[in-house]
Amino acid sequence: MTDLVTQARALADDVLFPAVTEVDRTGVVPRSHFAALAAAGLYGLAAPAEAGGPGASLPELVGVIEALAGGCLSTTFTWLQHHGLVFGLAGTSNAGLRAKYLPALIAGDLRAGVAYAGVIPTPPRVRSEPVDGGYRFHGEAPFVSGWGGIDLLQLSGRDGDTVVHTVVEPVDGPGLTAHPLALTAAQGTATVRLQLDGYFVPTEQVLAEVPYADFVKSNTFASRLNGCAPLGLAERCARLLVDAGDQESADALRAEQHLIRTRLDAALTDPPTLPSARAAASELAYRSAGALIAATGSRAVLTGSHAARLVREATFLLVAGSRPEIRADLLGLALR
Repeated sequence: MTDLVTQARALADDVLFPAVTEVDRTGVVPRSHFAALAAAGLYGLAAPAEAGGPGASLPELVGVIEALAGGCLSTTFTWLQHHGLVFGLAGTSNAGLRAKYLPALIAGDLRAGVAYAGVIPTPPRVRSEPVDGGYRFHGEAPFVSGWGGIDLLQLSGRDGDTVVHTVVEPVDGPGLTAHPLALTAAQGTATVRLQLDGYFVPTEQVLAEVPYADFVKSNTFASRLNGCAPLGLAERCARLLVDAGDQESADALRAEQHLIRTRLDAALTDPPTLPSARAAASELAYRSAGALIAATGSRAVLTGSHAARLVREATFLLVAGSRPEIRADLLGLALR
């Protein structure tokens, strides 16, 4: 176990998990949670060593994300979005943007979110229109997390077969309106729907312009990491099952975690298998939470129950970061 993973597990157990019931009740993540992640150096997790990051390996990335997700899903999900912009700036040809933002993002002095899911479907939900001096964005980004608590947003849109990534300030203004969403779980993510009506972004804020096919290929790694949160939640359920005296069930669920983690890793070199591995991870989280409900008994229906919260969070993870092919596999698992 590396220092990064050890620190993440300690933060999850000593800081995040003790406060998770209150975060769930209020729908607000304490800013001290994010400060603790920054102090541990975890805001630069996605940055390579040459850019000032830790140069984390895949097992380290997976270990950190799983550990934190088992502590507080709202905190982890919000923090996880930050790394999309860190990764993008580390590889951008826009040296001015990189110098302006990347060091502060790695340190956690600036915090970021992403809005790129709208470019994945065809036709896209977010379009970018080239105009004099930059781009105008049109459409709707359906789920953008961290609103009100992030300093920067990677906003992406499609211009034909090109995906345009930009860096903007996440504030309402001409052409951009945020509509808060009420979620059944992870309300602390402060998730909004963004309406874009000709929102202008100047050329100097353009992070990258990439062919759509290349964008889809590059999304494989991010999709694999999205499988970490369900496994982190499943492991928290297993730990609580042990606390409830059911070691046998915990061992069985942990064996499945291991198998699915192996499938997720293997999918990096065999991308067509990734949707089924992602679906298996989310289904295991949901089943693990159900097992914890059964082991907890009638106390599980009381307000503040970890078991009930984990079922709701597992439901959230059935759809978070999902795609049509993942949905199809999940339906197959549910109806088998």
